[in-house]
Amino acid sequence: MGNTGSKENENRELMILNHAVENTNEAFVTIDQNHKVLFFNKAAERIFGYGREEIIGYDLNVIMSPACSRNHREAVARYVKTRIPGRIGHVTDMVASRKNGDTFPASISFSVTEVEGRLYFTGIVRDLTETKELEEQIVQSERLAALGQMVAEITHEIRNPLMMIGGFTQQLARVTEDEKKLEKLHIISEEVKRLERLLSDLREFYITKAMASDPVNIAELLKEVFSLAKGDFKRHNIQAELNLDNKAVIVAGDKGSLKQVFLNLVKNSIEAMEAGGKLLVQSKVSGDKLEIVVTDNGCGIPEGGKDKIFSPFFTTKKHGTGLGLCISRRIIEGHEGSSLSVRSEEGIGTSFKISLPLYRGALEGANNVSDRGPVGGK
Repeated sequence: MGNTGSKENENRELMILNHAVENTNEAFVTIDQNHKVLFFNKAAERIFGYGREEIIGYDLNVIMSPACSRNHREAVARYVKTRIPGRIGHVTDMVASRKNGDTFPASISFSVTEVEGRLYFTGIVRDLTETKELEEQIVQSERLAALGQMVAEITHEIRNPLMMIGGFTQQLARVTEDEKKLEKLHIISEEVKRLERLLSDLREFYITKAMASDPVNIAELLKEVFSLAKGDFKRHNIQAELNLDNKAVIVAGDKGSLKQVFLNLVKNSIEAMEAGGKLLVQSKVSGDKLEIVVTDNGCGIPEGGKDKIFSPFFTTKKHGTGLGLCISRRIIEGHEGSSLSVRSEEGIGTSFKISLPLYRGALEGANNVSDRGPVGGK
């Protein structure tokens, strides 16, 4: 009975160990001393993209580059001959490949087991893609914070003399009758305003702020934006149409920041239609998101500029700062689960699409906002 109980305990322990290894987040790959794969767990399938039926019983070089496979085979043969560990017992960073050809950063640790005179090598592989992305985000945040501090100090120092230049220019313009001098003063005044806009955009871009998550009635907000832009529509001969979803749609967001984005997109459309044109702003519910699309039939974005349109300081305008769209995207992406994208064809027009998560209870009515937060949020 004692031996039977001991055997049962041993089997139970083996089952627990096998289940733990099979369901861990790290890839476990075991080979024999001839480089043949004996074990390939679920995480290995997920990370490398191969089914175990494609790997088990085959040479390990199936999932390795030729150079990596050759080095690994030599290391295994060297250990079998000398029993001197190289990387065994250590963690090594490497670049691995998936079945589809994509590469990814990984860490790998090696161990060796001897059973009945034969050696078995196990590599434990961890996919570092998310870790590296998080590290990049942290570095980027730290860099932006440092730049934000510097920009705040520089803009403060520049804004004061700019205000003085602008004020003196206006005073001189009021007492000057010479047309040529007035023209030069007007140029100075316009350039001061342009620099002030640039300083404001720099502060907005580099000094980040947390976005509120309040209930925002998008229909009311878009009507407010259209009301503010009514004069510009008339001056630039723009036929503007607002086509809203017939539901009282509420999203979770920062009202002031969203208003800034919508105004910027409408302004961009107006500037893209120098000889007049049509502007359509429409919203519709799609699943648990609200999509707002701003479309114009203006000049469109040149082919070479589509990939750069959200990059800082890139602009197709004569007097643009190149920060408006990247600030707009940052604001939208600062709202969890949201996105801003663009489609454009030169000479045909441009369409910007904003996707925002619906507020809980949004489809039941604008007043039903007691269940706080966006749909799908925690």
